[in-house]
Amino acid sequence: MTDFSNQKKIELAGFYRYFYLVSGILLVAIGVIGIFLPILPTTIFLILASACFVKGSPKANEWLRNHKILGQYLKNYQDKTGLSIKSKIINIVLLWSMILISAFLFVEELYIRLILIGIAVGVTVHLLMVKTKKESD
Repeated sequence: MTDFSNQKKIELAGFYRYFYLVSGILLVAIGVIGIFLPILPTTIFLILASACFVKGSPKANEWLRNHKILGQYLKNYQDKTGLSIKSKIINIVLLWSMILISAFLFVEELYIRLILIGIAVGVTVHLLMVKTKKESD
């Protein structure tokens, strides 16, 4: 007699690894889009992608952590080193520029404009509360 329960466990483990890997890739894609869309957070999607990669593909997680651009989002968060003042200023200026352009050029409803401005205020407060790290020269 063959032990089918052990075979099912192996197949299920393979399915979960594949599921976590695909989820991680999708989350990285959303995170990258978030770099260019200020209303879509980048860091949280990259953190979630890293968590998926830990379970699905440790190699993919190492790639993400060591990536020239994306790795900085993770390292600053996971190491709790914070953001440089330059990074905070750039993020806040881009955030408000894109929100105001969106709110006044593409949206006609007042309540949506107010929601966009509320999001910008919330993200600005969050960025200001993040630890400011000293820039290394």
